[in-house]
Amino acid sequence: MSFLSTGPSLARALAERNYNESTPVQAAVLADDAVGRDLLVSAQTGSGKTVAYGLAIAENLLEGAEKLPKAGSPLALIVAPTRELALQVHGELTWLYQYAGARVVSCVGGMDPRKEQRELAAGAHIVVGTPGRLCDHLRRNRLDVSELKAVVLDEADEMLDMGFREDMEFILKTTPASRRTLLFSATLPRGIANLAKQYQQQAFRVEVAGTEGGHSDIEYRAIRISPNDVEHAVVNVLRYFESPSSIVFCNTRNAVNHLQTVLLERGFSVVALSGELSQNERTHALQALRDGRARVCVATDVAARGIDLPRSRPRHSLRSAERSRSDAASLGSYWPCRPQGRQRSAGAAVAPSPCRDAAQSRRHRCRLGIGTDRRGNPRARSAAHAAGHVVH
Repeated sequence: MSFLSTGPSLARALAERNYNESTPVQAAVLADDAVGRDLLVSAQTGSGKTVAYGLAIAENLLEGAEKLPKAGSPLALIVAPTRELALQVHGELTWLYQYAGARVVSCVGGMDPRKEQRELAAGAHIVVGTPGRLCDHLRRNRLDVSELKAVVLDEADEMLDMGFREDMEFILKTTPASRRTLLFSATLPRGIANLAKQYQQQAFRVEVAGTEGGHSDIEYRAIRISPNDVEHAVVNVLRYFESPSSIVFCNTRNAVNHLQTVLLERGFSVVALSGELSQNERTHALQALRDGRARVCVATDVAARGIDLPRSRPRHSLRSAERSRSDAASLGSYWPCRPQGRQRSAGAAVAPSPCRDAAQSRRHRCRLGIGTDRRGNPRARSAAHAAGHVVH
């Protein structure tokens, strides 16, 4: 499906970014059955869903016109789980609506709320923000949602996992009942289904599933190791792949700090990302990755969501196998995302599996959707062999 059905201002922006054909999720939200309706969309991160909902709400914002009226009270509100993802969405919508004359304002934690207040007072067409900061502006009457025509909850399942259910419900209760509600989620747990049932009206269900488990352009590998060899496995996998950039995921801030120290002692150029860093510290860490001064990033899952790394080189990810398959499904949000939902560079996701026995290892791989060979061993024996030879 092409983008011929979009307005001329958006079509021009898409053409400049070499958008010739829509991705499955973009085609689905622009289909005749979805026009004007509340949407409940299940699609992988990295599938082009930001552009998808940007196009979907265009009919509500533009109402057939080529340009938007003078900015005043916001017409659309986008809610994202983290400030990095919110700022990334802000950038996407800014270029998408540039020729429509849209003013896009971000409201995220870690930024100056007084500056955001001034930006909101100057008028906005679209506001993108994190749940906590948006609720703060709403409670202080800094954000006027009386003219709101559309609300988008991006990565709603992640916001539930992060404990933002009350904030999400407050936002939905505060906004006009006549609004259009678009809910995007990589997975659809019971909490998301209940949220949709309560706050959406006869939502049109869109499910965009790949033909393979996880992202088809990412190679998934599992390594069975003893519980005491996790650090050694990480070191050896990083040395085995020699990737220009890699991300290592940890469950806690303390684990991030500890592993960063271990890797620095082993001679790796490494930066860390966790919730305790200031926005300035995060910016410097990410810049070190982008310009090549650091090739390894150790991060918590939450802190790494929505980061935007260079797209020209393959990269690798290591994550604990003691995570659910939904984490593997959302891996695309940390990957070198194809430009606005298009081609993505090749890479590998490696899951060190610290298991006591083969049965436990199989359960971990099953949750991550990682296959085995005919003998029941994880695929990619060469990587497992590399990690098995510990370098002290």
